[in-house]
Amino acid sequence: MKRALVCGAGGFIGSHLVKRLKRDGFWVRGVDMKYPRFAETEADDFLLGDLRDMRTAQDAVDMKFDEVYQLAADMGGAGYIFTGENDADVMHNSAQINLNILEACRRRNCFKIFYSSSACIYPHHIQQQTANPGLAERDAYPAAPDSEYGWEKLFSERLYGAYARNHGFQVRVARYHNIFGPEGAWNDGREKAPAAMCRKVAEARDGGDVQIWGDGEQTRSFLYIDECVEGSLRLMRSDYSQPLNIGSDEMVSINRLVGLIAEVAGKKVRHKHIPGPLGVRGRNSDNTLIEQTLLWRPKEPLRKGIERTYGWVARQVEAARQRTGA
Repeated sequence: MKRALVCGAGGFIGSHLVKRLKRDGFWVRGVDMKYPRFAETEADDFLLGDLRDMRTAQDAVDMKFDEVYQLAADMGGAGYIFTGENDADVMHNSAQINLNILEACRRRNCFKIFYSSSACIYPHHIQQQTANPGLAERDAYPAAPDSEYGWEKLFSERLYGAYARNHGFQVRVARYHNIFGPEGAWNDGREKAPAAMCRKVAEARDGGDVQIWGDGEQTRSFLYIDECVEGSLRLMRSDYSQPLNIGSDEMVSINRLVGLIAEVAGKKVRHKHIPGPLGVRGRNSDNTLIEQTLLWRPKEPLRKGIERTYGWVARQVEAARQRTGA
């Protein structure tokens, strides 16, 4: 039986990845500071610990793993990343985790490792138009990310590349574009746009207001979690060693996203535009390279993922109402 280590297994993507690896027949160890919030972990072994501590990293990598997935990071949605209030934590915590995991893997001869980077590494100045044609992997340099989160992710990409060159690691790097789905953050300040908007629509009465930061014309693409996991595994098991986009190329405005969620919910809502952190004006994934290298690209329509996600978030909202008696 093959063995896999998932760092960040208590998080949204990590917990889904654990489930898929188990279905694929792996023995899986998860490691995180917390268990998954919304479902029992399916990992065979789960280490509760802080990967900023080298001792925890060494405890996690205390045997040889066939595949190591490093998803652990200090991150969140726009309300966490773009206020500037969390910049030092984001950079220090995530960089320390990556430094520790790479060194622990080197010491245990675990050389096949997947790193989850982000579309936030792309230059700010090429994302100022809402009609973004798509960010290609070659666009990363000259570097000019729009946030400290993006800078840390870009640094870590280079860190993994250095370990590949100097220590013989087989590194696979995915640049994730706005992953969403059930069992993710939806009300704790770290939620991303799809979950946040699903919550706001679920909480709104029919004909009521839904608050949107900015004018709502900013554009993004959103990738459903199952396709994210599929793309990640395909990349991990490929021979491709350079960073690769894993994201949808179905771009929508935030206004349109809210409208789509309202349609799924069977409600009519009004957009109430308010000040708030926005990030770049337009971001989309160019999927040319992933199709060429992996002979695969995400294809599921955004609406299908929203239908599944809205149903789950709406149930969380209703359960919260019942608990509080609101």
